[in-house]
Amino acid sequence: MAVIDFGGVREEIVTRKEFTLAKARRVLKNEVIAIIGYGVQGPAQALNLKDNGFKVIVGQRKALKKDWDRARKDGWVPGKTLFDIEEAAARGTIIQMLVSDAAQMAIWPDLKRQLKAGDALYFSHGFSIVFKDQTRVIPPADVDVIMVAPKGSGTSVRRNFLSGAGINSSYAVFQDATGRARERCIAVGIGIGSGYLFPTTFEGEVYSDLTGERGVLMGAVAGIMEAQYEVLRKNGHSPSEAERA
Repeated sequence: MAVIDFGGVREEIVTRKEFTLAKARRVLKNEVIAIIGYGVQGPAQALNLKDNGFKVIVGQRKALKKDWDRARKDGWVPGKTLFDIEEAAARGTIIQMLVSDAAQMAIWPDLKRQLKAGDALYFSHGFSIVFKDQTRVIPPADVDVIMVAPKGSGTSVRRNFLSGAGINSSYAVFQDATGRARERCIAVGIGIGSGYLFPTTFEGEVYSDLTGERGVLMGAVAGIMEAQYEVLRKNGHSPSEAERA
């Protein structure tokens, strides 16, 4: 593994040079990757994996017409590469849970029944697993549970892939039932176009996301701006002056 020094903290990372796309293809040559959900991360990860030569199918509720139609427009064929969620999960060996946290809770009872011994259950955010006592998303003991969390939106994942730049991701193994969980995890991370893969844990990813994204970016920054605006307004500035400040 390569080592990068971040302000005195040495991090061991996986790079595409070390874990090549050819190696990822060998690791996953007998796998069928089922993308569950074609909303935010689903399209980018599905298309990147497909373009990189992996066997990919998509599971999407047909009732969600916007996402179903988008999948068809992107070239996924109903009955061949596009299925309802349960059928896609049954056909897949790596099941990527890319629906929202709330949707994961809703579909879990039906999806769990489709899991087979030796499957891998994949996430791009660890919320459902870390808070499994509340979400009730408790994987069977005979499946791998892995995560690759791209550090960007689905749009960025796809755009960076098409440009050849790739996007950095963190990765983690929560449960290794097969003895192959780590290499499957890294192979998928390379497959979706990750440039650097940083090791983490499900807990580490969730807490950093809740703190950095939802606490700081969506909470603190907005609150600071609103507070500044109110201070300026109360001190006699017009709204336009407060906005410019």
